[in-house]
Amino acid sequence: MKKFSLLTLIEISLCAAFAFVLDLLPSIKLSSAISVSFAMVPIFILAFRWGVKASFVGGLLWGLLQIVLGDAADDILTPVQGFIEFFIAFSFIGLAGLFRPFIQANIHEGNKGKTIFLVVVATFIGSIGRYFWHFLAGMIFWGKFAPEGQSPFLYSLIANGTTMLLSGLLCAIILSIIITMSPRLVKRFA
Repeated sequence: MKKFSLLTLIEISLCAAFAFVLDLLPSIKLSSAISVSFAMVPIFILAFRWGVKASFVGGLLWGLLQIVLGDAADDILTPVQGFIEFFIAFSFIGLAGLFRPFIQANIHEGNKGKTIFLVVVATFIGSIGRYFWHFLAGMIFWGKFAPEGQSPFLYSLIANGTTMLLSGLLCAIILSIIITMSPRLVKRFA
């Protein structure tokens, strides 16, 4: 197994820390279960620069920072639920890294339109990867907080589906602007 270079490890650490800091900023709260944030942007940039492995590790590190620094304390009901939502879910943002070779090739060719399209698709794939695990945890562990008469499945689908769609859309817009204005930020030189 190929080890990460020092540069890659530094970028993983910086992106995870930056995602953590962005997550501390106020998010758009639609309800107690639905909030919209752009904190995934650094992990997506990591995915577009270094690929799946680095972005999986970056997401995992971001989830670990949430737990270690106490930001996740109110969101952990059981150890299994905490593991699913803060280790597995955050890691799966890295699925966006599957598109790295295509994004890099289109940046290199100067094809902005196709690059933006791929970034948007990759952003939604990473968002779906993350929120699938939040959906499962929501259905299993948070379902007891569903409104009277609503199934845990529907409650989790509405809360996590809305959060995923809106957060994914916000991240896709921000990433499209970033790549349009400064494609060098996601272009890998090493």
